[in-house]
Amino acid sequence: MNMSFYTGAAGAGQFTKKLSVVSNNLANINNTGFKPKTAAFSELIHYNLNDSENAQTELQTGSGARVERTWTDFSTAGATQTGKEYDYAIMEPNAFFMIQDPASGEITYTRNGHFHRGEREDGFYLTTEDGKLVLDQNRQPLKLEVTDVEKLQEESESEDDDYDTDDTDSTEDDTDLPKVSVYTFSNPSRLLSVGDNEYKAQDGMEASLKSDAVLQKGALENSGTDMAKEMVHVIECQRAFSYAVKMITTSDDIEGTINSLRG
Repeated sequence: MNMSFYTGAAGAGQFTKKLSVVSNNLANINNTGFKPKTAAFSELIHYNLNDSENAQTELQTGSGARVERTWTDFSTAGATQTGKEYDYAIMEPNAFFMIQDPASGEITYTRNGHFHRGEREDGFYLTTEDGKLVLDQNRQPLKLEVTDVEKLQEESESEDDDYDTDDTDSTEDDTDLPKVSVYTFSNPSRLLSVGDNEYKAQDGMEASLKSDAVLQKGALENSGTDMAKEMVHVIECQRAFSYAVKMITTSDDIEGTINSLRG
């Protein structure tokens, strides 16, 4: 009888944890580049009824379930056009921007491409909203030059008018210039979430440059949260929680009846 109390209490507690995961997904439904998490359950140990531990019998009972882990879906979501110069949307799965905290030097990864031009002592750099430095293909902070945008636009238009096919040298030189770069992992499921849509690589994980990454400039990736899917999960958690609590109250009623008969 005591096991029924434990099983019901364990179930109620674990589905509360799942509801917390779902709530976090819903809370980030409008956050750029957010990737939803899913709670994975596993059964607790089964044991035999009216028999020894090692006996093979069909009469078994379980001990409930628990949240084994949470995993993140790093697939792509839709993009919203912003028209801003320093906004980037990653249009393929399992790819991340590499960013660095200038204070601690810690490296993290994100899919939020809402960047800004931040001023530092030695010039302007591409930074996140929190002031972290965006790294280029050489894993160095991406420095920006202060330029006259209107002048550059005029020069670009004049170059288009005077286009010459013999410009392979300049094209090759452009490929070596620092640029916004994307990195990937062979096992992204091991990335640790550290908040603010950022992830940290565990020991043994190595990021590799994705040279053919598809980036959409002037756009931001939408949150991956699916409202309909998450609301279904909310209903599942509520129902499961109520059933677990019902198990506890039923066990308590039975225990009370037995005690009254003894008395």
